[in-house]
Amino acid sequence: MNLHQFRFVQEAARRNLNLTEAAKALHTSQPGVSKAIIELEDELGIEIFTRHGKRLKRITEPGQQVLRSIEVILREVSNLKRIGEQFSAQDSGTLSIATTHTQARYVLPVPVAKLRATFPKVNISLHQGAPDQVARMVLDEVAEIGIATESLSDYPDLVTLPCYEWEHVLVLPKDHALTRKTRISLEDLAAEPLITYHPSFTGRTRIDHAFAARQLTPRIVLEAIDSDVIKTYVGLGMGVGIVAEMAVRDQLDPNLVASPAGYLFGHNTARVAFKRNAYLRHFVLDFAGMLSERLDRRVIHRALEGKPAEYEL
Repeated sequence: MNLHQFRFVQEAARRNLNLTEAAKALHTSQPGVSKAIIELEDELGIEIFTRHGKRLKRITEPGQQVLRSIEVILREVSNLKRIGEQFSAQDSGTLSIATTHTQARYVLPVPVAKLRATFPKVNISLHQGAPDQVARMVLDEVAEIGIATESLSDYPDLVTLPCYEWEHVLVLPKDHALTRKTRISLEDLAAEPLITYHPSFTGRTRIDHAFAARQLTPRIVLEAIDSDVIKTYVGLGMGVGIVAEMAVRDQLDPNLVASPAGYLFGHNTARVAFKRNAYLRHFVLDFAGMLSERLDRRVIHRALEGKPAEYEL
């Protein structure tokens, strides 16, 4: 048996037993993948997959156990590579970060610049996507660290730690009637056309839950994943915007005003994620500390060992 066979089996499972897609992902041929899997099954003396003709139909019970072992083996192979890189490259290489647009645009520039100043031989690779995609990129080892507000804690094979808290703010045209109110209510907002994030992004679930709890149906006329897009359409008079507070920390268009909305939608927690039992290079750990002073090496190591540190932000 060999690592190629393990990777072929793992990828076949990841691609919903579609060998053509598995072959594409591994840059090889479909017959080659099929042959390698059969050879591994023959060597183990079990069927990993049941078949209908040449198609894989499901993973067998012993196949489930084989997949768990393969996951451990390939994870440790990746760890060995990282250990070698760590001690031979002298803090050089590439840090791959998976994150959402809001984090990449408004939160990461300062810590990324600080990392580059501290480790000038380290390059940065930013991968942007929806929170579920961020989680998948960390699980698939496309990225070593993931940063998002939604979804990360839903994956048992990820270790996640709180990074910082933030609130939503309302963005309104300067002459909007709501700017003259001392305290804007959810009822006020429900009567307005709203522009905010797509349901899977940037704390949108808290917005939806807040309206639902008051039995209100918001009139959301535009959804986006980009805070700058939301602010642009607010500026065009299409409605009231609801964005993350970090999106208005820089200079806001002089024709717009921002109003805190934490009392309406509560607090959100951005989290960092690592693949469970992964070996993290020194500069990955240091970068986490640049995101939040609470994320020191001791905290992260204890979390990776299955002893997540409990602390309040």
